[in-house]
Amino acid sequence: MNNADLVARSLARVWHPCTQMQDHERELPLVPVKAAEGAWLEDFEGKRYLDAISSWWTNLFGHRHPLIVERLKAQLDRLDHVLLAGFTHEPAVRLAEQLCALSHLDRCFFSDNGSASVEVALKMSFHYWRNAGETGRTRFISLENAYHGETMGALAVGGAGMYRDPYAPLLLQPVQVPGPDCFHRTPGESWEDYSRRQFVHVQAALEHHAGEVCAVIVEPLVQAAAGMRMYHPVYLRMLREACDKHRVHLILDEIATGFGRTGRMFAGEWAGVTPDLMCVSKGLTGGTLPLAATLAREDIYQAFYADHAAGKAFLHSHSYTGNPLACAAALATLEIFGQRDWMAHNRGLGHLMWMAVSPLLQHPHVAEVRQQGMIVAIELAQSVAKRQPFPRAERRGLRVYRHALGQGVLLRPLGDIIYFMPPYIVSPEEIGRMAQVAIDGIQLATA
Repeated sequence: MNNADLVARSLARVWHPCTQMQDHERELPLVPVKAAEGAWLEDFEGKRYLDAISSWWTNLFGHRHPLIVERLKAQLDRLDHVLLAGFTHEPAVRLAEQLCALSHLDRCFFSDNGSASVEVALKMSFHYWRNAGETGRTRFISLENAYHGETMGALAVGGAGMYRDPYAPLLLQPVQVPGPDCFHRTPGESWEDYSRRQFVHVQAALEHHAGEVCAVIVEPLVQAAAGMRMYHPVYLRMLREACDKHRVHLILDEIATGFGRTGRMFAGEWAGVTPDLMCVSKGLTGGTLPLAATLAREDIYQAFYADHAAGKAFLHSHSYTGNPLACAAALATLEIFGQRDWMAHNRGLGHLMWMAVSPLLQHPHVAEVRQQGMIVAIELAQSVAKRQPFPRAERRGLRVYRHALGQGVLLRPLGDIIYFMPPYIVSPEEIGRMAQVAIDGIQLATA
């Protein structure tokens, strides 16, 4: 097996995600991967790539972490899979207990990817109000820049046009409000002041639509797929208070932000907020196997708990719900969190990341460098003073991506936004390498 052979076979049969397939034949060559260890991927010819984006934000403690591998092997020797309908097993029970304790919520419903966990949360909220006799509540409030996944319900409450727009006729219609993206604050305005100012939009939507709304769904602090858009925790505090006032559920989508990415176990902790429903996935298994969970308050669970004849049961299901192997990987991941103060460790790495990219603060084509914990984003612009982006057709971010691949670093820009979201075991030297490669790539792409 070699690189060229695997690429040719893949192009002949595999429909790859989130890409125009024609690009893989011209602008965006496929990268074949044979093996991975720590923060590195390796192709069939021995070239190594520093995984600066944690393989789509999933890999927390490095590829093939020995403890996770050990726990997976041990679980495979006992139980590979069993349905969770009418059956149970120790890994699912232990994981549910630990996730509830970490989230300060009461019930755990397993699924197998982030989009599915959002679907579950939306259905739970809608069905809760139906079971409670408030059948007029059929809508959701979401933010214009949101991304919650690509199944129909999750897509509907998203705001990213290129994902959502082609399917608009098929989707439910949420109440969408302008978000608190602090990139748009006025010169001299603080993140907190801008986030407070932007809250008026969701406040007005709640006041006008409260009686018909099931829930508000937001990504806490970082709207990831929208370009790592960030805002202040005060927005979440105000939103929790407003949802309580208007008797509306608050759903926090912690799929990208959960498990230490922002410097706390969950991003909502920065605001001291506990949601009614929480969605988690991605880093849950340390980047090894698909698994997701929707965590819920006890009163939501109780709205479904009734005699069979009442017809109130929550009948959502997936064949691989609570898969024992995935649960074992998740338990190992949480065990690793218990081995040291990873939040303090991540804060230190975050400081190193900021210092490494600080030369870009004065770059003539960098409109903003922003950070939340282990997430750093660099926004390119044609005119910094006017916040004017480069024409999309020029694909400046793609130029940075291709340069980085040539230098052995995996970056996958969101349009013209270059970002780092590395695993937590990345070394200071590796941080310096990925930052310098990005700086050089940005210089070449904007010259």
